[in-house]
Amino acid sequence: MTLTQDNAETVALRCLGWLAGNEDLLPVFMGATGVSEADMRENAQDVEFLGSVLDFILMDDAWVVQCCSALGIGNDMPMRARAALPGGQQVNWT
Repeated sequence: MTLTQDNAETVALRCLGWLAGNEDLLPVFMGATGVSEADMRENAQDVEFLGSVLDFILMDDAWVVQCCSALGIGNDMPMRARAALPGGQQVNWT
């Protein structure tokens, strides 16, 4: 089942909240993306920014498991949410 964009945005916002509260991972995200805490607050409603949050979390299976466990959602939800947001369509290289 595919998520609607609204549902995907909700999942991404919850993941952003988890990331913002993660003292170990937040500095890694901020360093990798160059965003400040003010930028994060400002862009929390921007679907492209939310997609980048999911892209970051999806880079490491351990991060996905930690996030999903903390949020009480299935481990497939960040990937499904990413697919439902702009730019998240799977690339077919053939």
